[in-house]
Amino acid sequence: MRDNSAGVSQFFWLIPLAALLWLLYLLSPILAPFMFAAILAYICNPMVGWLEKKRIPRSIGAVAALLLLIGAFVGLVLILAPLVQRETQLFIGHIPAYLDWLKLHAMPWLQTNFGIDIAIDADEIKAFLVSHMQNARDVAAHLLPSLKTGGLALLGIAANILLVPVVFFYVLRDWGGMLARIERLIPRRWHALTTQIVGEIDTVLSEFLRGQIAVMLLMSVYYVIALHLAGLEFALPIGLVTGLLVFIPYLGIAVGIVLALVATLMQFQGVAGLLPVLIAFGIGQALEGMAVTPLLVGERIGLHPVAVIFALLAFGQLFGFFGVLLALPASAALLVALRHLRRYYLDSSFYR
Repeated sequence: MRDNSAGVSQFFWLIPLAALLWLLYLLSPILAPFMFAAILAYICNPMVGWLEKKRIPRSIGAVAALLLLIGAFVGLVLILAPLVQRETQLFIGHIPAYLDWLKLHAMPWLQTNFGIDIAIDADEIKAFLVSHMQNARDVAAHLLPSLKTGGLALLGIAANILLVPVVFFYVLRDWGGMLARIERLIPRRWHALTTQIVGEIDTVLSEFLRGQIAVMLLMSVYYVIALHLAGLEFALPIGLVTGLLVFIPYLGIAVGIVLALVATLMQFQGVAGLLPVLIAFGIGQALEGMAVTPLLVGERIGLHPVAVIFALLAFGQLFGFFGVLLALPASAALLVALRHLRRYYLDSSFYR
Protein backbone atom coordinates (compact mmCIF):
# COMPACT_ATOMS: atom_id res chain seq x y z
CA MET A 1 0.00 0.00 0.00
CA ARG A 2 2.88 2.29 0.84
CA ASP A 3 4.52 1.56 -2.56
CA ASN A 4 1.30 2.52 -4.33
CA SER A 5 1.03 5.80 -2.43
CA ALA A 6 4.71 6.55 -3.18
CA GLY A 7 4.11 5.88 -6.88
CA VAL A 8 1.05 8.15 -6.87
CA SER A 9 3.06 10.83 -5.08
CA GLN A 10 5.85 10.65 -7.66
CA PHE A 11 3.30 10.72 -10.48
CA PHE A 12 1.72 13.80 -8.90
CA TRP A 13 5.02 15.69 -9.31
CA LEU A 14 4.95 14.97 -13.06
CA ILE A 15 1.85 17.16 -13.49
CA PRO A 16 3.41 20.49 -12.40
CA LEU A 17 6.62 19.52 -14.24
CA ALA A 18 4.70 18.95 -17.48
CA ALA A 19 2.82 22.23 -16.93
CA LEU A 20 6.13 24.05 -16.40
CA LEU A 21 7.61 22.60 -19.60
CA TRP A 22 4.50 23.57 -21.55
CA LEU A 23 4.65 27.09 -20.12
CA LEU A 24 8.31 27.37 -21.13
CA TYR A 25 7.38 26.29 -24.64
CA LEU A 26 4.63 28.92 -24.85
CA LEU A 27 6.96 31.62 -23.53
CA SER A 28 9.93 30.58 -25.68
CA PRO A 29 9.73 33.66 -27.99
CA ILE A 30 10.40 36.00 -25.03
CA LEU A 31 12.64 33.76 -22.91
CA ALA A 32 15.70 33.99 -25.17
CA PRO A 33 17.08 37.35 -23.87
CA PHE A 34 16.51 36.22 -20.26
CA MET A 35 18.40 32.98 -20.89
CA PHE A 36 21.21 34.82 -22.69
CA ALA A 37 21.51 37.34 -19.84
CA ALA A 38 21.57 34.49 -17.30
CA ILE A 39 24.39 32.75 -19.21
CA LEU A 40 26.40 35.99 -19.31
CA ALA A 41 25.78 36.50 -15.58
CA TYR A 42 26.96 32.95 -14.91
CA ILE A 43 30.19 33.62 -16.84
CA CYS A 44 30.84 36.91 -15.02
CA ASN A 45 29.83 35.68 -11.55
CA PRO A 46 33.36 34.54 -10.53
CA MET A 47 34.72 38.02 -11.29
CA VAL A 48 32.00 39.71 -9.23
CA GLY A 49 32.51 37.18 -6.45
CA TRP A 50 36.22 37.99 -6.40
CA LEU A 51 35.43 41.71 -6.18
CA GLU A 52 32.98 40.97 -3.36
CA LYS A 53 35.76 39.25 -1.40
CA LYS A 54 37.74 42.48 -1.77
CA ARG A 55 34.89 44.27 0.08
CA ILE A 56 33.48 45.83 -3.07
CA PRO A 57 29.64 45.83 -2.99
CA ARG A 58 28.08 43.33 -5.35
CA SER A 59 26.03 46.04 -7.09
CA ILE A 60 29.22 47.89 -8.02
CA GLY A 61 30.78 44.64 -9.20
CA ALA A 62 27.75 43.93 -11.38
CA VAL A 63 27.97 47.42 -12.88
CA ALA A 64 31.69 46.90 -13.54
CA ALA A 65 31.00 43.58 -15.30
CA LEU A 66 28.24 45.20 -17.38
CA LEU A 67 30.50 48.10 -18.37
CA LEU A 68 33.25 45.63 -19.28
CA LEU A 69 30.92 43.70 -21.59
CA ILE A 70 29.55 46.88 -23.17
CA GLY A 71 33.10 48.19 -23.64
CA ALA A 72 34.18 44.96 -25.33
CA PHE A 73 31.15 45.09 -27.66
CA VAL A 74 31.67 48.77 -28.50
CA GLY A 75 35.38 48.17 -29.06
CA LEU A 76 34.62 45.34 -31.47
CA VAL A 77 32.17 47.53 -33.37
CA LEU A 78 34.67 50.40 -33.53
CA ILE A 79 37.30 48.03 -34.89
CA LEU A 80 35.06 46.37 -37.45
CA ALA A 81 33.09 49.42 -38.64
CA PRO A 82 36.02 51.23 -40.33
CA LEU A 83 37.15 47.92 -41.78
CA VAL A 84 33.71 47.24 -43.24
CA GLN A 85 33.66 50.73 -44.73
CA ARG A 86 37.14 50.31 -46.19
CA GLU A 87 36.43 46.85 -47.60
CA THR A 88 33.16 48.10 -49.10
CA GLN A 89 35.04 50.85 -50.89
CA LEU A 90 37.60 48.32 -52.11
CA PHE A 91 34.80 46.09 -53.32
CA ILE A 92 33.23 48.94 -55.28
CA GLY A 93 36.65 49.76 -56.72
CA HIS A 94 37.10 46.14 -57.85
CA ILE A 95 33.75 45.98 -59.65
CA PRO A 96 35.02 47.31 -63.05
CA ALA A 97 37.98 44.90 -63.06
CA TYR A 98 35.72 42.04 -62.01
CA LEU A 99 33.29 42.84 -64.81
CA ASP A 100 36.19 42.91 -67.28
CA TRP A 101 37.29 39.48 -66.03
CA LEU A 102 33.77 38.16 -66.54
CA LYS A 103 33.70 39.63 -70.04
CA LEU A 104 37.13 38.31 -71.07
CA HIS A 105 37.16 34.90 -69.37
CA ALA A 106 33.86 33.71 -67.90
CA MET A 107 31.60 34.64 -70.81
CA PRO A 108 33.78 33.01 -73.50
CA TRP A 109 34.01 29.86 -71.34
CA LEU A 110 30.21 29.70 -71.00
CA GLN A 111 29.84 30.29 -74.73
CA THR A 112 32.33 27.55 -75.61
CA ASN A 113 31.12 24.87 -73.19
CA PHE A 114 27.40 25.53 -72.83
CA GLY A 115 26.48 27.74 -75.77
CA ILE A 116 25.35 30.52 -73.41
CA ASP A 117 25.90 33.96 -74.88
CA ILE A 118 25.67 36.80 -72.34
CA ALA A 119 26.85 40.24 -73.32
CA ILE A 120 28.20 42.44 -70.49
CA ASP A 121 28.90 46.11 -71.07
CA ALA A 122 30.79 47.47 -68.05
CA ASP A 123 30.22 51.11 -69.04
CA GLU A 124 26.51 50.52 -69.43
CA ILE A 125 26.27 48.82 -66.01
CA LYS A 126 28.23 51.63 -64.37
CA ALA A 127 25.98 54.28 -65.93
CA PHE A 128 22.92 52.29 -64.84
CA LEU A 129 24.14 52.15 -61.21
CA VAL A 130 25.00 55.86 -61.11
CA SER A 131 21.65 56.91 -62.55
CA HIS A 132 19.71 54.76 -60.06
CA MET A 133 21.77 55.82 -57.06
CA GLN A 134 20.69 59.40 -57.75
CA ASN A 135 17.06 58.28 -57.37
CA ALA A 136 17.69 56.34 -54.17
CA ARG A 137 15.70 58.78 -52.01
CA ASP A 138 12.61 58.45 -54.18
CA VAL A 139 12.86 54.66 -54.10
CA ALA A 140 13.26 54.68 -50.30
CA ALA A 141 10.24 56.98 -49.95
CA HIS A 142 8.09 54.55 -51.92
CA LEU A 143 9.37 51.60 -49.88
CA LEU A 144 8.80 53.13 -46.43
CA PRO A 145 5.08 52.26 -46.15
CA SER A 146 5.81 48.62 -46.95
CA LEU A 147 8.55 48.51 -44.31
CA LYS A 148 6.15 49.12 -41.41
CA THR A 149 5.90 45.45 -40.45
CA GLY A 150 9.63 44.95 -40.78
CA GLY A 151 10.23 48.07 -38.70
CA LEU A 152 8.06 46.70 -35.90
CA ALA A 153 10.01 43.44 -36.01
CA LEU A 154 13.28 45.35 -35.80
CA LEU A 155 11.86 47.29 -32.85
CA GLY A 156 11.12 44.01 -31.11
CA ILE A 157 14.66 42.78 -31.73
CA ALA A 158 16.08 46.06 -30.41
CA ALA A 159 13.90 45.79 -27.29
CA ASN A 160 15.19 42.27 -26.65
CA ILE A 161 18.79 43.43 -27.07
CA LEU A 162 18.24 46.31 -24.63
CA LEU A 163 16.58 43.90 -22.21
CA VAL A 164 19.72 41.75 -21.95
CA PRO A 165 21.89 44.24 -19.97
CA VAL A 166 19.01 45.06 -17.59
CA VAL A 167 18.34 41.40 -16.79
CA PHE A 168 22.09 40.73 -16.66
CA PHE A 169 22.62 43.38 -13.96
CA TYR A 170 19.79 42.25 -11.68
CA VAL A 171 20.56 38.53 -12.04
CA LEU A 172 24.26 39.08 -11.35
CA ARG A 173 23.58 41.40 -8.41
CA ASP A 174 21.13 38.97 -6.74
CA TRP A 175 22.89 35.75 -7.82
CA GLY A 176 23.54 34.37 -4.34
CA GLY A 177 20.08 35.21 -3.01
CA MET A 178 18.35 33.66 -6.04
CA LEU A 179 20.29 30.42 -5.68
CA ALA A 180 19.53 30.29 -1.95
CA ARG A 181 15.79 30.75 -2.53
CA ILE A 182 15.76 28.02 -5.18
CA GLU A 183 17.76 25.71 -2.91
CA ARG A 184 15.22 26.11 -0.07
CA LEU A 185 12.42 24.99 -2.39
CA ILE A 186 14.05 21.63 -3.20
CA PRO A 187 12.39 18.74 -1.32
CA ARG A 188 14.76 17.52 1.39
CA ARG A 189 14.72 13.90 0.18
CA TRP A 190 15.93 15.07 -3.25
CA HIS A 191 18.27 17.73 -1.92
CA ALA A 192 21.51 15.69 -1.94
CA LEU A 193 20.97 14.28 -5.44
CA THR A 194 19.89 17.65 -6.84
CA THR A 195 22.92 19.36 -5.33
CA GLN A 196 25.18 16.71 -6.87
CA ILE A 197 23.61 17.13 -10.33
CA VAL A 198 23.82 20.92 -10.14
CA GLY A 199 27.47 20.66 -9.12
CA GLU A 200 28.23 18.45 -12.12
CA ILE A 201 26.37 20.82 -14.43
CA ASP A 202 28.35 23.74 -13.01
CA THR A 203 31.62 21.87 -13.69
CA VAL A 204 30.65 21.08 -17.28
CA LEU A 205 29.40 24.59 -18.04
CA SER A 206 32.42 26.22 -16.42
CA GLU A 207 34.80 24.15 -18.51
CA PHE A 208 32.81 24.69 -21.69
CA LEU A 209 31.93 28.38 -21.47
CA ARG A 210 35.16 29.79 -20.11
CA GLY A 211 37.29 27.45 -22.19
CA GLN A 212 35.32 28.33 -25.31
CA ILE A 213 36.12 32.02 -24.82
CA ALA A 214 39.83 31.15 -24.90
CA VAL A 215 39.27 29.05 -28.04
CA MET A 216 37.51 31.96 -29.75
CA LEU A 217 40.36 34.36 -28.95
CA LEU A 218 43.10 31.99 -30.06
CA MET A 219 41.34 30.99 -33.29
CA SER A 220 40.62 34.63 -34.11
CA VAL A 221 44.33 35.39 -33.88
CA TYR A 222 45.16 32.32 -35.97
CA TYR A 223 42.69 33.06 -38.78
CA VAL A 224 43.74 36.71 -39.01
CA ILE A 225 47.42 35.75 -39.30
CA ALA A 226 46.84 32.77 -41.61
CA LEU A 227 44.57 34.67 -44.01
CA HIS A 228 47.02 37.58 -44.02
CA LEU A 229 49.85 35.20 -44.96
CA ALA A 230 47.59 33.77 -47.68
CA GLY A 231 47.53 37.26 -49.19
CA LEU A 232 43.88 38.06 -48.48
CA GLU A 233 43.10 41.77 -48.23
CA PHE A 234 40.07 41.03 -46.05
CA ALA A 235 42.10 38.97 -43.54
CA LEU A 236 41.30 41.00 -40.40
CA PRO A 237 37.48 41.19 -40.59
CA ILE A 238 37.06 37.68 -42.00
CA GLY A 239 39.52 36.22 -39.49
CA LEU A 240 37.77 37.90 -36.56
CA VAL A 241 34.31 36.79 -37.72
CA THR A 242 35.48 33.21 -38.26
CA GLY A 243 37.28 33.02 -34.92
CA LEU A 244 34.43 34.54 -32.91
CA LEU A 245 31.90 32.18 -34.51
CA VAL A 246 33.80 28.96 -33.74
CA PHE A 247 31.56 28.42 -30.70
CA ILE A 248 28.72 27.66 -33.16
CA PRO A 249 29.76 24.33 -34.73
CA TYR A 250 29.64 24.16 -38.53
CA LEU A 251 28.07 27.61 -38.89
CA GLY A 252 31.20 29.56 -37.93
CA ILE A 253 33.55 27.78 -40.32
CA ALA A 254 30.93 27.79 -43.09
CA VAL A 255 30.44 31.56 -42.82
CA GLY A 256 34.20 32.13 -42.72
CA ILE A 257 34.88 29.98 -45.79
CA VAL A 258 32.09 31.58 -47.82
CA LEU A 259 33.27 35.11 -46.97
CA ALA A 260 36.90 34.21 -47.68
CA LEU A 261 36.13 32.53 -51.01
CA VAL A 262 34.03 35.46 -52.21
CA ALA A 263 36.74 37.92 -51.15
CA THR A 264 39.45 35.80 -52.79
CA LEU A 265 37.59 35.52 -56.10
CA MET A 266 37.01 39.27 -56.07
CA GLN A 267 40.61 40.12 -55.16
CA PHE A 268 42.44 37.74 -57.49
CA GLN A 269 39.74 37.67 -60.19
CA GLY A 270 40.18 33.93 -60.57
CA VAL A 271 40.85 30.70 -58.73
CA ALA A 272 44.60 31.22 -58.36
CA GLY A 273 44.38 32.51 -54.79
CA LEU A 274 41.90 29.92 -53.52
CA LEU A 275 44.43 27.24 -52.57
CA PRO A 276 46.31 29.21 -49.85
CA VAL A 277 43.00 30.34 -48.32
CA LEU A 278 41.61 26.78 -48.28
CA ILE A 279 44.87 25.50 -46.76
CA ALA A 280 44.60 28.17 -44.03
CA PHE A 281 41.06 27.03 -43.16
CA GLY A 282 42.03 23.34 -43.31
CA ILE A 283 44.93 23.84 -40.90
CA GLY A 284 42.68 25.96 -38.67
CA GLN A 285 40.02 23.24 -38.49
CA ALA A 286 42.62 20.57 -37.70
CA LEU A 287 44.29 22.80 -35.10
CA GLU A 288 41.00 23.62 -33.39
CA GLY A 289 39.64 20.07 -33.42
CA MET A 290 42.81 18.19 -32.41
CA ALA A 291 44.64 20.64 -30.17
CA VAL A 292 42.96 23.90 -29.11
CA THR A 293 39.47 22.70 -28.18
CA PRO A 294 40.57 19.43 -26.45
CA LEU A 295 43.23 21.36 -24.50
CA LEU A 296 41.12 24.34 -23.40
CA VAL A 297 37.62 22.84 -23.29
CA GLY A 298 38.24 19.13 -22.94
CA GLU A 299 35.95 16.24 -23.75
CA ARG A 300 33.59 16.76 -20.81
CA ILE A 301 30.52 17.56 -22.89
CA GLY A 302 30.55 14.35 -24.92
CA LEU A 303 27.85 15.32 -27.41
CA HIS A 304 27.66 13.22 -30.57
CA PRO A 305 27.92 15.26 -33.83
CA VAL A 306 24.35 14.31 -34.73
CA ALA A 307 23.22 15.49 -31.28
CA VAL A 308 25.06 18.78 -31.86
CA ILE A 309 23.23 19.36 -35.17
CA PHE A 310 19.88 18.46 -33.57
CA ALA A 311 20.52 20.77 -30.60
CA LEU A 312 21.36 23.69 -32.89
CA LEU A 313 18.22 23.17 -34.98
CA ALA A 314 15.94 22.54 -32.00
CA PHE A 315 17.10 25.50 -29.89
CA GLY A 316 17.15 27.71 -32.98
CA GLN A 317 13.55 26.76 -33.71
CA LEU A 318 12.46 27.46 -30.12
CA PHE A 319 14.46 30.58 -29.27
CA GLY A 320 15.71 31.98 -32.59
CA PHE A 321 19.26 33.30 -32.91
CA PHE A 322 19.80 33.35 -29.13
CA GLY A 323 18.76 29.69 -29.13
CA VAL A 324 21.63 28.84 -31.47
CA LEU A 325 24.01 30.59 -29.07
CA LEU A 326 22.63 28.69 -26.08
CA ALA A 327 22.24 25.30 -27.76
CA LEU A 328 25.51 23.67 -26.70
CA PRO A 329 25.76 24.88 -23.07
CA ALA A 330 22.09 24.04 -22.50
CA SER A 331 22.57 20.62 -24.13
CA ALA A 332 25.60 19.99 -21.93
CA ALA A 333 23.49 20.68 -18.84
CA LEU A 334 20.71 18.42 -20.10
CA LEU A 335 23.24 15.69 -20.82
CA VAL A 336 24.30 15.60 -17.17
CA ALA A 337 20.66 15.22 -16.09
CA LEU A 338 20.08 12.50 -18.69
CA ARG A 339 23.10 10.55 -17.42
CA HIS A 340 21.60 10.50 -13.91
CA LEU A 341 18.19 9.59 -15.32
CA ARG A 342 19.73 6.69 -17.24
CA ARG A 343 21.51 5.49 -14.09
CA TYR A 344 18.25 5.70 -12.14
CA TYR A 345 16.43 3.78 -14.87
CA LEU A 346 19.04 1.00 -14.97
CA ASP A 347 18.83 0.60 -11.19
CA SER A 348 15.03 0.62 -11.14
CA SER A 349 12.88 -2.47 -10.58
CA PHE A 350 11.04 -1.65 -13.81
CA TYR A 351 14.23 -2.23 -15.84
CA ARG A 352 15.27 -5.35 -13.91
